[in-house]
Amino acid sequence: MRKTLGPLCAGVFAFSANVGLAQDAAAPAGATLNVELNALAPSQKGCMMTFVAENNLEAPVNKISFELAFFNGKNTVDRITVLDFRDLPLGKKRVRQFDMPNVKCEDVSRILINDTPVCDGPAAGACMKGLVTRSQISVPFEG
Repeated sequence: MRKTLGPLCAGVFAFSANVGLAQDAAAPAGATLNVELNALAPSQKGCMMTFVAENNLEAPVNKISFELAFFNGKNTVDRITVLDFRDLPLGKKRVRQFDMPNVKCEDVSRILINDTPVCDGPAAGACMKGLVTRSQISVPFEG
């Protein structure tokens, strides 16, 4: 009496392949969401932060926000805040500025994109998966 697992194995393989395709659909190869830390400048409130974002994902972003962690000179998290980058049209660069109250630019040693709590438009998970960060200044910007 010989038992075969052929149909069961085929079903598991087909399920696994479909899960893999669904994960790959989140952000196809080459689909990126580029976010650059462009400048930090002292302001009356604190620190004016300038970012340049370019959406090269597969779809327009109708609304996106980033949860950012700001590190101080001791390399400890000084604060976490969510910034609303609004919409990011497909293939277009957008400049976004945020005046951060009670932040001294010279005390910011590093900025980390911790999460994208809102990413309306692309497939689920595509914004974080396609995220590419860089910095035009001496302060590291990571994602």
